[in-house]
Amino acid sequence: MTLIQLRYATVVAGENSLNDAAKKLYISQPSLTASIHQLEDEIGVELFIRSKSGIKLTPEGAEFIGYARQVLEQYELLDAKYIQKKNAKKKFSVSMQHYTFAVNAFVEVVKRFGMDEYEFAVYETKTYDVIQNVKNYRSELGVLYLNDFNRRVLEKLFSHDEIVFTPLLECGIYVYMAKSNPLSAKSEISMEELQEFPCLAFDQGERNSFYFAEEVLSTWNYRQLIHASDRATLLNLMKGLNGYTLCSGIICEELNGDEYCAVRLKRDEKMTIGYIARRDAVISSIGREYIAELSKYKALN
Repeated sequence: MTLIQLRYATVVAGENSLNDAAKKLYISQPSLTASIHQLEDEIGVELFIRSKSGIKLTPEGAEFIGYARQVLEQYELLDAKYIQKKNAKKKFSVSMQHYTFAVNAFVEVVKRFGMDEYEFAVYETKTYDVIQNVKNYRSELGVLYLNDFNRRVLEKLFSHDEIVFTPLLECGIYVYMAKSNPLSAKSEISMEELQEFPCLAFDQGERNSFYFAEEVLSTWNYRQLIHASDRATLLNLMKGLNGYTLCSGIICEELNGDEYCAVRLKRDEKMTIGYIARRDAVISSIGREYIAELSKYKALN
């Protein structure tokens, strides 16, 4: 296995066909095909599925490409520092469920470290993608929650993917809504009172299982339910339709403004918010700073 083969494989993974990848690499398509076949034979893993419609990664291939990218990134850092004699930017990436406070913690870290020495990436995305991004080294850390309902399923997935979950805080369940909602002035809200308003949930795509839902009580029989793919849309629906979502209650006016509020839900359920990392990973100094920033947020009473 060579660095050239790893580079070829990662480029192929980002293209729709071997022909497109060959053009990008400035080599012939037969040469590229032969190199990929040699790599697959050596490691004993089929990396790509070839069909008339193009080429795509196998599940084992996706895992391999994650490792390959990490090796190539480390090599580029070594080459830049010791061969090219230039300062290459360090990288830090985090994936998260749709938590404003996790984004705000990321903002604080970026401000503190600056972008002269670091290249940053943040992915506010679906639950399954948060896990896969950490598994495949796309992100160093992931932020998500566990509760009594999803814990067994997600912990089984963590174990299979060599991922460790570390809890940061435990909190009750809150109703997040616009202050214009008729229920916003209440000190507590019951599920029965919410039946008159649309529940807003983040769409989980192909992995739209109850266990991957970002909102607790995902199996509740909601009278009105709207799925959306991003936080900005959810906020607009809260204003326009008096919609609501269920969350930790930790909100950041710095990013979302002061037109929204969190009201305690009359339920006993708890959720544990924490971060995930690969079991074999050594968390970087900036990763530790991000975790420290997350730890500053406290659960509401």
